[in-house]
Formats: sequence, structure tokens, C-alpha cells
Amino acid sequence: MTTHKLIIGNCMSMEEISDESVHLMITSPPYFNAPFDYKGLFKNYDQYLELLSGMAKEVYRVLQNGRIAVLIIDDMLVDGEKFPIVADATKIFQNAGFRYRDRIIWKKPDGYLRISRRSGVLLQHPYPMYFYPDNLLESILIFQKGRFNYNSIPKDVREKSKIDIKEFSENKWYMTLWEITNVLPGAPLEKEIAAFPEEIPYRIIKLFSYVGETVLDPFVGSGTTMKVAKALGRNSIGIEIKKSLIPIIKKKLGFEGQLNFDNHEDTFEIIVREGGKYGCIS
Repeated sequence: MTTHKLIIGNCMSMEEISDESVHLMITSPPYFNAPFDYKGLFKNYDQYLELLSGMAKEVYRVLQNGRIAVLIIDDMLVDGEKFPIVADATKIFQNAGFRYRDRIIWKKPDGYLRISRRSGVLLQHPYPMYFYPDNLLESILIFQKGRFNYNSIPKDVREKSKIDIKEFSENKWYMTLWEITNVLPGAPLEKEIAAFPEEIPYRIIKLFSYVGETVLDPFVGSGTTMKVAKALGRNSIGIEIKKSLIPIIKKKLGFEGQLNFDNHEDTFEIIVREGGKYGCIS
């Protein structure tokens, strides 16, 4: 049996989640004032960093000792100004108590971008100082709360959670460069949502959690992390501020009604802070 909870509210508060009850956090915060995501959502960059800081403190509280928090994020160009989001987010998580463990670069396909107006400036002016590159990369930042006790996991759970070495090797999970196709524009459940591909949470959940544990996504969006967690036999908690995404998340997880999954009864609950519970589907 796996359990899945969707909380509609601001992730700077995770009042519904108990201390040290989560085993892994994966999230991709909204891009700062990006025209293709949430243009003008934040009054200024400091307000954006305050959101990340509040979220990081709550993640540290709810995460078990020794466990991993993963942030999929990158620097953002807004109205000609580049914001050092990766560096600032790293400091924010360190200040919240996390240890900076690793950084993986997610590379999107070369054909994803053509020469843009920004990089094309050099074609019009082929001289020094006119170079501005287009970005095909995002950062997958990995943080850890304390040290993990490897002896705390029962042998049967370890075996159920064993990583496929062939998959690990053939798909080059061991590298700090992951070449993964992004969610393409026009995907039916990702309209107007800057979603990451399922392959990213799939790898992270397999690498940093055990079967039956709980995965949290504080900016759950269309529910990709929850969907992958469910498919891998993990519980999930998603936090999302936009109530309008509830039908998309339910559809993505297959929770329109009663559901039998691997001969177990999965449960799905939605909590809307300003209106109480919608109820539970089991």
C-alpha cells in the first residue's frame, strides 16, 4: 500500500507534515519571473530568495537525518539581467543546515534551442564582447541532512530497493552530466507548466530512497514526482499553491476513482488549507 497526499498551500509552511517524517525531497521551484513560467510573480529577486529560504528551513525540519534534498534549478535571465540562482540557492540550503553534497548537470538535446536573438548578436556583430550563449543546461543540486545510517534499513527492504546495475551503467547515471530530453511543448498534461521529465525523479528516487519511504515535492506542479514515486512503490507528498492543478495531478496519478495497484490499495488525499479537506480516495 502506498499513500499520497496533495496539499494546496504555500510551501513556506508544511504544518501538515511531522518532523523527520520524509525520506527524500525533490523539487523544481518556479523560474524567477520567467516570461514562459510565472512572469512578474515576484516583486523582486529578494522575495524569490525568501521563498526558497522558507521552503529550505521546512524541508530540513521534515526530512529525516541523513537524507537527501534535491533542487532542480538554474540561473535565470530576466529582462537582460542574469540572476545567480544556483549560487544563492546553494547558500540558502547550507544556511538551513544542509551539507552540499553534489551537483549534476542536466543537458537538454542540442536541437532544443536554435540560435536566439541573444546568441545571434554575434552573427550581426562578429567581434569580441558581443558573445552571449544560449543555455541548454540546468543544475541538479544535491544536499544532505547529517549522515546516513546504512544499518538502519532492514535487509528485505534493501533487496526490494536494489538498483539495476545494467540500467545504472548503460544510461550513465554515474556521471555528473545527465543527457535527458525535456518535456516537449504541447504535452497534454503540462500546458503552461514548466515540468521536468519523469526520468529525473525516476533516477533520484531509485538512487536516494527505499521502497515504502516517503518522497516530498514542495512545488509539485502537475504531479510528476508523485506519479514516479507511486510507480516505484514509494509514498508521496506534494505541495502546490495553484488549486487549478488538482484535476491534472489526479489524472496523472490515475486517482479519478477507486484504483487497484499491484494488488494493493493506494490512497490519495487532498488538503486545501483555506477550505479543509476535499476527502480521501482509496
